[in-house]
Amino acid sequence: MNTRIKVVFPANRPGRPSWPYMDYDVAKKSEEVLATLHQQLPEMEFTSSILHTAEEAEKLIEDEREQFDGYLVYMTAMWTKIEQVFARSTLPGVIADDLYAGSGGILVAQSVVQKENLPVVTVASSNFRDTVEAVRLLDVIRRLRDAKILVVSDRRGSPGDVQRVEPLGTTVISMNSDGLRTYYEHANQDEARQYQQRWMQEALKVVEPDAEEILRSARMYLALRTAMQEQEADAVTVDCLGLYYAGKLPAYPCLGFFQLNNEGSTGVCEADVDSTLCQLLFRYLTGRPAYVSDPVIDTASNQIVYAHCVATNRVFGADGPSNPFIIRSHAEDGKGASVQSLMPLGETVTSIKINPRERAFAVHNARTIANVCDDKGCRTKLAAELDARHVMENYRFDLFSWHRVTCYGDYRKACANLARLCGMRIYEEDLPQTAP
Repeated sequence: MNTRIKVVFPANRPGRPSWPYMDYDVAKKSEEVLATLHQQLPEMEFTSSILHTAEEAEKLIEDEREQFDGYLVYMTAMWTKIEQVFARSTLPGVIADDLYAGSGGILVAQSVVQKENLPVVTVASSNFRDTVEAVRLLDVIRRLRDAKILVVSDRRGSPGDVQRVEPLGTTVISMNSDGLRTYYEHANQDEARQYQQRWMQEALKVVEPDAEEILRSARMYLALRTAMQEQEADAVTVDCLGLYYAGKLPAYPCLGFFQLNNEGSTGVCEADVDSTLCQLLFRYLTGRPAYVSDPVIDTASNQIVYAHCVATNRVFGADGPSNPFIIRSHAEDGKGASVQSLMPLGETVTSIKINPRERAFAVHNARTIANVCDDKGCRTKLAAELDARHVMENYRFDLFSWHRVTCYGDYRKACANLARLCGMRIYEEDLPQTAP
């Protein structure tokens, strides 16, 4: 199912003097805008209307709101109040200025959006790409709403339970350890051996785990993949520590998550639904995998270290270049098999965490500078520069717990806009006085 967007073009009545000039050809402009949207966002569906009054806008919303997932009001006229009607419609949307045609009206709209905290992003830019990128966020929201997360845990509900994570609307499906073990026991041994050999050959080196341990990890990967396919899930997260320590998992899922994330799917540690939402968000926004970590802050060096035993080695996407990785044991107990990924340096990364229950969204940027090798803490440790003191002072453990989810690239603006569209408060952790 494609994301359906209604594109609205306000227009003045013929003969009315106003900016940009009397009898501006809105129909021609609408054709140009729609052609560009279709070209640059081919995965989305667009229908359009030219409207003259707020009353027309109200009727359109009443008649058609079930037919679209969001809207774009492209300001080809001002003072019609059409944009304010859409802003107050409760649907997520974008209001963009056709410079000199709607420039006064979009400032009024922005004031309304701010004052009433509406799920609207405003764009006032001569670069139409900025409008395209804002509209793309409506696709991310629709995909999150339609996504399914499979959670494997003995501490969460009954097998087969289905819940929705509001306000995003993502579906969560429960499975217990017995269910996952059944998939593990039916995993194809020959296919598992192929992944075992592939991982061992591609790894820079294998340190602690033996070949049989890696084979068990490969069977776990196949179990996770099959469970996701049969449940029609877009992501999976497992209570890996709790279940392994209790003897209920025959292998850690670390290498399985590594493989899922590398191939464009999503596997996440510790039955952390909020972090899974973050990884899905980045996947839909960027086409790139992200990875969960327990950040370590060092104010002396002005660094943050993103540490975990699961990480991708294809940070720029499934079709992008790979970076070296080492197969290690799991750090806390020295058992099983996990990944130490030696990630690219000199790159901007964006780290986020969502708390949908409190409608809160944390974000910060950093620049990668080192892959840390230290026996303390988790195996993958990516060090990055930022204002560590601000992050330390603004870190809201009570809202977001320890985990953060990191993706290569600068997506701060997109994340801030997504937060607004989803009705969430943004916490920019690396800036002063972010946390109240």
